Amino acid sequence: MLSTKTFMSVLVSAGFCFSWAADALASVNDSPRETRSLNNDWRFRFSHEVNHSAARRVDIPHTWNAQDALAGKIDYKRGIGNYTKRVHIGDDLKGKRLYVKCEGANSVCNLFVNGRHVGEHRGGYSAFVFEITDFVDFGKDNTLMFRVNNGEQLDVMPLVGDFNFYGGLYRDVNLIATDSTCVSLLDYGSPGVYLRQNSVTDKQADVTADVRVSGLAKEPQNVTLKMEVTDGDRVVVSSEKDFVLQPGADAQPVAVDFSIENPHLWDGRRDPFMYDVEISLVKDGRVIDRISEPLGLRYYHTDPDNGFFLNGRRVQLFGVNRHQERAGIGNALTPAHHEEDVDIMLDMGVNAMRLAHYQQAEHMYDLTDRNGVVVWAEIPFVGPGGYADKGFVDQESFKANGRNQLIELIRQNYNHPSIMFWGIFNELKEDGDNPVEYVKELNELAHKEDTTRPTTAASNQGGALNFITDNIAWNRYDGWYGSTPATLATWLDATHSKHPELRIGISEYGAGASFYHQQDSVVQPAPGGRWHPENWQLKYHIDNWRIINDRPFVWGSFVWNMFDFGAAHRTEGDRNGINDKGLVSHDRKDRKDAFYFYRANWNPEPMVYIAGRRASSRKMPVTDITVFSNSGPVVLYVNGSKIKEVAPDDVNVCTFSDVTLSPGENRIEVTTGKGKKQLTDSCVWILE
Repeated sequence: MLSTKTFMSVLVSAGFCFSWAADALASVNDSPRETRSLNNDWRFRFSHEVNHSAARRVDIPHTWNAQDALAGKIDYKRGIGNYTKRVHIGDDLKGKRLYVKCEGANSVCNLFVNGRHVGEHRGGYSAFVFEITDFVDFGKDNTLMFRVNNGEQLDVMPLVGDFNFYGGLYRDVNLIATDSTCVSLLDYGSPGVYLRQNSVTDKQADVTADVRVSGLAKEPQNVTLKMEVTDGDRVVVSSEKDFVLQPGADAQPVAVDFSIENPHLWDGRRDPFMYDVEISLVKDGRVIDRISEPLGLRYYHTDPDNGFFLNGRRVQLFGVNRHQERAGIGNALTPAHHEEDVDIMLDMGVNAMRLAHYQQAEHMYDLTDRNGVVVWAEIPFVGPGGYADKGFVDQESFKANGRNQLIELIRQNYNHPSIMFWGIFNELKEDGDNPVEYVKELNELAHKEDTTRPTTAASNQGGALNFITDNIAWNRYDGWYGSTPATLATWLDATHSKHPELRIGISEYGAGASFYHQQDSVVQPAPGGRWHPENWQLKYHIDNWRIINDRPFVWGSFVWNMFDFGAAHRTEGDRNGINDKGLVSHDRKDRKDAFYFYRANWNPEPMVYIAGRRASSRKMPVTDITVFSNSGPVVLYVNGSKIKEVAPDDVNVCTFSDVTLSPGENRIEVTTGKGKKQLTDSCVWILE
């Protein structure tokens, strides 16, 4: 059974749209709640373009920074953009409640209906909902206008970041109609249903469905809440609860406890099973609202010595970081873009993601649920890294905004079983305004909002910040920003020895690489320079992964980054405005050698791959050849002649040392396996 939100995302990705007539509203699962996409046909202009003729048509998702920021223009447009749309609302909708839900607008957004201000949302990465019932004219055309501001402000997270702050309505916008009594849409943009996993074991799961109900009646109302938990077509649990809805209730809590014997667990990539929980409100014998939410039952913990455990078994987390943007379109991603990203990651063997550095699209969390990927989700409390300014200002309005964004992150995504860690901060500094006490406050707030999930954070320094969250991880670039990969081992062992109580992870590690920068010899480059050879990135990852893989106390590690991404201020590598630490190109068309190294280690599907294939012009007549194989020994041929057979080492690397090339063209070929299971790979190098 598709949940309401899953069904709607399928409609949008399939290209369906709805004209606004009463009989054209999308009603999902026979629910009285009706939803219509407002993505198409907006008029957009910048606020300084005051002439009416300046407006041009755009469709949502949209950003105005797809070109200037990604071209490396440091002072890319940061200001206000206006989005206007006319919507006809029929008389037959009188008596309904009408809402506008925006999945994301960066970063401060104000909604006006027929020229009247409805509300403001501050924060560029979380969803928000405004009720517009009292602002519309029924039976007429109504004008919606969003004013979106991506300018720098000292009271909205993030203040700084090594990524682009795109502007615009870059996620879906929907119009929703409900009965006057409904499951609340106004509880921090959440679905209004929280499935709290109080206790989960292999034998029994005890859960509370915490439902927030909203009503406009001036007198108390008798309402029945019906709950049904299904496994496909089979009803596992059903329950009813009568309650009295108080006058003017905005988000009145109604709780239903239930248990499932011998539950089918959500078990990561092995078996990402989910139940469907359907919540219905019934009044006077009539269903007045109905929504569905997923329930993935699981239990897990991290151990200071032995890492991450899911449902009682140790699971090594093969993790990557991901930014929600790509070449040509910035952050205005469609469902198909998220799906392509997940497919690429799954092909590499990823089973964990840190979705950095902010709340990402709900469709992305739906995908990680369905594919069994463990997720670290975080708020955009971001420090400067190696750049100027600070990520924290000791100002009440800033701190209030951070609290609000954390509540939004947790409540909007509470029911996603893939999310197992709430991230509190990234690379903060303790000098100047010290964020330690505020981080403690956020940590307590996260535990108050969600008693079931641990907190974590990404640090890049010593200090008190490292001892607040339940787990802690570090951003380490040993062998890229100075030092060598070997220092990661020294640092990990020393930190674990000095602080055996800490649950230590690696939140970031990576090195830049350009497809166009190829060299025979392996030489460490200057990270801020223009030369970012692909073979150094490969060596970096082989050495770093070998170290991480040998230390079971590391609860999780996350490559920085899965994909190249935009950072307008960067002037390094083969072009400006790009952070090239990705394992995959910004447009997702090409995969670097390091991608295939991880695929050989993380994905059990048999493979063999020759590294250095793009270094087709060779100057050294005697060279080493590196091959990745998870399928046993590899035989190397050069120009048809067998050279030798080499077995892969503990990280599935076969090294053929001191191979002689002939002047001119050399065909390099490798094979592994036998018969129908034989795998081959080849490339051509030219010795100049």
